[in-house]
Formats: sequence, C-alpha cells, structure tokens
Amino acid sequence: MTPSNPDDAKPLMAGHDVSGWLFWLAAAAAIGGVLNSVPAPQQRLPQSSRHQSLGPIHIAPPRNIIPAPPAMELAPVTQDDARSQNAAIPLVTAGFSTAKAFVHSGKGEDLARANDCMAAAMLYEAGDDPRGQYAVGQVVINRARHAAFPKSICGVVFQGAERATGCQFTFTCDGALSRRYSAAAWTRAQSHARQMLTGSIAPEVGLATHYHTNWVRPYWSDTLSKIAIVDTHLFFRWPGFWGTSPAFRHDVSGVEPHIAKMVALSPAHAGTALASNPSIITDEDALSAAKEAKIIADRKDQGKRDTILVELDARAAPETYLTMALRLCAERPYCKLLGWTNPMLKPKSEAMSDLERAAMSFSYLRDDSASFEKALWNCSEYRRDDIRQCMKR
Repeated sequence: MTPSNPDDAKPLMAGHDVSGWLFWLAAAAAIGGVLNSVPAPQQRLPQSSRHQSLGPIHIAPPRNIIPAPPAMELAPVTQDDARSQNAAIPLVTAGFSTAKAFVHSGKGEDLARANDCMAAAMLYEAGDDPRGQYAVGQVVINRARHAAFPKSICGVVFQGAERATGCQFTFTCDGALSRRYSAAAWTRAQSHARQMLTGSIAPEVGLATHYHTNWVRPYWSDTLSKIAIVDTHLFFRWPGFWGTSPAFRHDVSGVEPHIAKMVALSPAHAGTALASNPSIITDEDALSAAKEAKIIADRKDQGKRDTILVELDARAAPETYLTMALRLCAERPYCKLLGWTNPMLKPKSEAMSDLERAAMSFSYLRDDSASFEKALWNCSEYRRDDIRQCMKR
C-alpha cells in the first residue's frame, strides 16, 4: 500500500485542542497500534511459492543508472497457475504513451539485414499473426531506441543468442530457427517488418520493452509495469523514468551486423563467422570458406549428383555450412550434402568406412517428396543450442 502524504497529516494534527497528558496518551496508543500492526518476519518460502506470495514490486530503477535487461528465468508453476497469477497483475494505464514512428536509416544490405531480423522476430515470436507481429516489432524498435539495449535491430533481436539461457528473444537460442515456416508466411512477415521500419507503429503496446505469454511466469514480471495485453501476450515497461518517453530518444545505427543464425533464411546475412564471435559474419570469410570447400571447382561436376561431398573450412562458423548446402542444392527436389573439416577423412563416395562416417562434420538432406529437410552437425566439433541438430553417435 502506498503511504499517505505526510503533508496531508499536518492540518489534522494542528487542529486538535487537547491537554498535554491527553496528547501523550493518544500518542502512546497510536505507537502501540503501529507496532502491533507490523507483521512478524516470514520464513523464506521455497522458490516454487514465490509468485503465489509476492505481488508486483514496482521499484523504479535510479535515473542515473541504466537498468540491465533481466534474464528470462521462469517460475516453476503450472500453465493454469501462471494464467491466474498473470491476470492478477494490475494493468497500469496512467502515463501510457505511444511510440513515435521509426524509419531505419540503413541502405542496401544493412536495411535488408534489419528487415529480415525483424521479420524473424515477428514470425517466430508471434507466429503468422499480423496483430501479434506488429506488437513484437514495436518492442524491438522500442528496445533499439532505449539506452539499455543494443543500437541496431539485429543487435536487439539476437542479444545474448550465443548463450543457451541468456537470449532476450527465446527463438534465437532454443533451436526454433531450425523449423521452417512456409514461404508465404515468411514473405508476409518481411512485409510487416518493412512497414515497421518505414514509419508504422503498433500504438496498443506503447513503450513496452518486455513481453511474455500469459501461460508462463518470468520472475521479472513482478518488478515491471504491465501496460498492455495483446491476445495471449502481456507487455511491460520499466517503472519510473526508464519507462517514459525521454528514455527512448537514442539514435539507432543504420549499420546492421551479419548474423550467422540468419543465413538459412536471409541471403543478406550469408557469410562465415569471425572466430571471436560466431554470431557475426563477414563477406571476406565467406569467400575463404567457398574456396576451402572447393565449391567453385567442383560445382559444375557435382551439379548432376544427388549427393555432394565437400571439404569444409574448419575456421568457418558452423551455420555457414547450411548456407553452402542451400546454395549448392539450389532448387533440386532431392539433395544430400555431406561435409568434412578433415580432408584426410573425406571419402571419395558414399561408400565410406566407419571412421570416415564418424569424422563427418555436417550433413544436409532435402526430400521434397516426403516434405523433409534437415541439417545436422557433429556436436563433438560444434556446440549446438538444440541437441536435435546433433548427429547421432
């Protein structure tokens, strides 16, 4: 409960005309009442009970300290309990502000990368639903304008994606990108992203910088202000200054990083990774990978084969192997690509030894007749966020 204003009490106290002993008697009684009203210290509750016992704790972060984005740590509650607890969080409507229109300043490939990162966030977070996609897109833009987040669209979307539990958007680190939506759904998401990057806004979510579905219960939802509900998604902002318009006045870069996890969806992100950061790639490394894999020399000869055997660049990001497979398989309805980083163990045909098979670094198989497509990595060489992308051993 919010305490009353101390100034409001002064006229009441000044208006009492009582003798000295009566005043002290009343004061003692009041103090006793206050002390008796203080609850006894509670025992520490188990983690699973926290959200059943604690209500929203809207403590505004200090204005002079940029708040850190909270990690997506979920309370261990059932979906039904999460829904009821989320519904009990009051909707804060006071001071609600809509975001200003945003136009991305990038050109050419930078704008294309921003558009595809935005489209991926929209599609994989909200599904093929326009209203939900626009809401997600607004949160991405709000974050890019806010001091607490990266200053590019792709930087915001893939923040923390190199860590299995540190990503800000769960689709970037839970293996969701290995699933494919239809080409039509991807095209629609790209169109919606383009609208958001050229001035459209989603006014209903205001200046929200966080959201989650109503069937989960992140611990941070008790510390932020719930300001909007869109279908099954709840939207939040920081209380205090960091949730107001002045906190969203930072410039967004027109330069967008290459994201290795996007290469299967977006030609604008194609390339191989810098060794220091496997989520960012450069065109120079892409040329090196193509040369090391002998793509140019072998492409004409391998163009008629159903199975393609290649030597891979061990220095390249593992995501770029999928880019290579998609490029070499092109429009073939059936295509298999097998790759090795160890040239000494690369076989000359599919009739390989057990040792050669065990040394395989990457495989890709597409069979349109069976609606099947899958890429696998040798996880003894490359860590994958989703174990379903690992070859069986």
